[in-house]
Amino acid sequence: MSSVSKDFPRPHLTTRASAGANHIAILLATYNGAKMLPAQLDSIARQTHKDWSLLVSDDGSCDETRRILRAFAAKLPDKRIALIRGPGQGSAQNFLSLLRAAGRVPFVAFADQDDVWFDDKLARAIALLSLRTHPAIYGSATLVTDHDLQPLRPSITFKRPTGFQNALVQNVAGGNTMVMNRLALNALQPASLLAKGIVAHDWWCYQMVTGMGGEMIYDPEPSLFYRQHQDNQIGANDTLKARVSRLKRLLRGEFSQWRNAHFKALSAAENWLTDDAKQTLSRCAGLSSSRISRRFFALHVSGLYRQTALGSAALRLATLIGRV
Repeated sequence: MSSVSKDFPRPHLTTRASAGANHIAILLATYNGAKMLPAQLDSIARQTHKDWSLLVSDDGSCDETRRILRAFAAKLPDKRIALIRGPGQGSAQNFLSLLRAAGRVPFVAFADQDDVWFDDKLARAIALLSLRTHPAIYGSATLVTDHDLQPLRPSITFKRPTGFQNALVQNVAGGNTMVMNRLALNALQPASLLAKGIVAHDWWCYQMVTGMGGEMIYDPEPSLFYRQHQDNQIGANDTLKARVSRLKRLLRGEFSQWRNAHFKALSAAENWLTDDAKQTLSRCAGLSSSRISRRFFALHVSGLYRQTALGSAALRLATLIGRV
């Protein structure tokens, strides 16, 4: 169970009364991030949207991460900045624990320890989310950089519609870009307790929000510098090397394992899903059939799709070899 660090006050991020209607709780997961964390914290401090608080969950860092956070909090005494102890179960569960710890704030934004946000990142997300009266999650493209933040290329942008049938087989936006509204959090926070085996918190959030009838707002304009380095948990997926790596994982059956883990979590949280989403999940059961014809029939009737022609080809290949 997460606990509050002695180095920080208790997080008071739980009520709308203590913040404005557009208040955003920034949820930052850390683990031995001292080398790159200062640049990310500075970019948070520069946000043009000023109504934010910062909740950090540290998963047992043994470097200078905690000292850096203490110094950052001291520089901004007017901000609510708090640190809790992470569950020690990996990145996905660390972020899910942060979701629950945030309480009833109007909005939350995930943050990675090694990126650098554009100054208007939060403002752009709020401008779109504040117009929604239904569960919604915002995500954007990124500007991929090297270790030293030298720009390399924009990330791939997607043009097909977002939705549950896409979310079941693909995540379109990294968690480092995601911001969610209160109506989405009403389901995500309690449902996160049932998502024990998931691989990626951001992918699960996309699945859950669209599965409950909500909207994924995809912004093709980058909102941050996405730093690539040897310690990236996942990293950019748009290079030839990354694509070859994904193909190898598919052939080894890793994608099938990930998909099964996420489908299990979604089934456990079916009380929050629409009837259409539950029907789609039911139709996906045939993807595990030993018969090729049944697998392709399940792919067809479930309506699953990926955003690009190459991704769609990979999905059909995975169906053919029984690895979807």
